[in-house]
Amino acid sequence: MQEQRTSDEAAGPGMTADRVATLMRRATYASVVTAAALIVAKLAAYLATGSVSLLSTLLDSLLDAAASLVNLVAVRAALTPADREHRFGHGKAEPLGALGQAAFITGSSIFLVFEAGSRLVNPQPLENSAIGIAVMLFSIAATLLLVGYQRRVIRLTNSVAVKADSLHYLGDLLVNASVIVALLLVSQFGWWLADPLFGIGIALYILYTAWQIARGALDMLMDRELPDEDRKRIRAIAMAHPEVQSLHDLKTRGAGPATFIQLHLEMDGRMSLYEAHAVADAVEAEIRAAFPGAEVIIHQDPVGVAEDRARFG
Repeated sequence: MQEQRTSDEAAGPGMTADRVATLMRRATYASVVTAAALIVAKLAAYLATGSVSLLSTLLDSLLDAAASLVNLVAVRAALTPADREHRFGHGKAEPLGALGQAAFITGSSIFLVFEAGSRLVNPQPLENSAIGIAVMLFSIAATLLLVGYQRRVIRLTNSVAVKADSLHYLGDLLVNASVIVALLLVSQFGWWLADPLFGIGIALYILYTAWQIARGALDMLMDRELPDEDRKRIRAIAMAHPEVQSLHDLKTRGAGPATFIQLHLEMDGRMSLYEAHAVADAVEAEIRAAFPGAEVIIHQDPVGVAEDRARFG
């Protein structure tokens, strides 16, 4: 899963930093409230049915709530403006929060495997399956509303923390649907093993989700470059200026909602410093327009300097 900003996912036009911050905070509040509501509903359903697959979704919702709280704290930290000690801002709090989510989710999947395994050895009948199915339908509806809102926020802000949160809630939709199938198989056909088997399958899916979240967070923490299509776009923008003859040392990275781009422009060495600076400003403005909110640093070099460095350096 690529967690870096792509061209299609860049913040929408007219999005101010305050608007981005407000949307990200609202998304974290919405996920916490949704998780809390689902915990109450699923706990009641589990006590009424005794279903291990339903227990899996209850446990998942408990972890969702914990992860969403971690996410809320991480997003608040990431949105803290740059200060004297953190000149590049606090954006990496977002992937750190995503790693915390991955750890929570991994723990829940391991616990669920053990719980489902014990039910395979000692199958137990289920009661009040209709209650469990009704709660799962409610969970699906609530999660669909949350994921829809999160996707809108992601499109406008490209928040990696909200992406991670949305990813595991999206997985919850499949989990909840699987629980309904398991409950129907048990209640209608008496297939007692369906409940723990579906629980194990859900656990493995949750583990895969945790890996996706962790991989994207590590990419950002390790300053992975933006996708190739974005780097090509930056090069094309720079080379489109008539005074730019070449460029080198293009470096990019993302940190939470922020994107950092730096490069060296090569121009005619006889150009005045004032003229070279004006060209760099024009290129910087074009790149900022394509990547709203990005911090762009451009160094001006006389043409051929990169080859000279390679030859004599």
